[in-house]
Amino acid sequence: MQEPLQITFRGFPHSDAVEQKIREKVKKLEQFFDRIIHCKVVVEAEHHHKHQGNLYHVRVEMQVPNKTLVVSREHHDRRAHEDVYVSIRDAFNAAMRQLEDYSRMMRGDTKRHQNQNQEAAE
Repeated sequence: MQEPLQITFRGFPHSDAVEQKIREKVKKLEQFFDRIIHCKVVVEAEHHHKHQGNLYHVRVEMQVPNKTLVVSREHHDRRAHEDVYVSIRDAFNAAMRQLEDYSRMMRGDTKRHQNQNQEAAE
């Protein structure tokens, strides 16, 4: 990465263990796609009065050549996102899928639609 990783905690105190897990996940992204320019991760605890625990929201923003990829996960399974590590896992899995799609697009391995195939044959 050309610029240092930025990790921000909101709504709860800094955790060395959580930071280490994020650094491991970012390293895996870099091993897959070594052209990441910058990565910013925000981990936020949302406090709910009627809820037993905090819900964690993880946002991953990656600057790659000619594009910014953003993962901002909604809480589809609220109980799972009571665990910060599950929230991190889900966000980074989505980030990996976006990097895979972007990498395919850069290589020109994207799917062609039926109309494009017919026009090319004519």
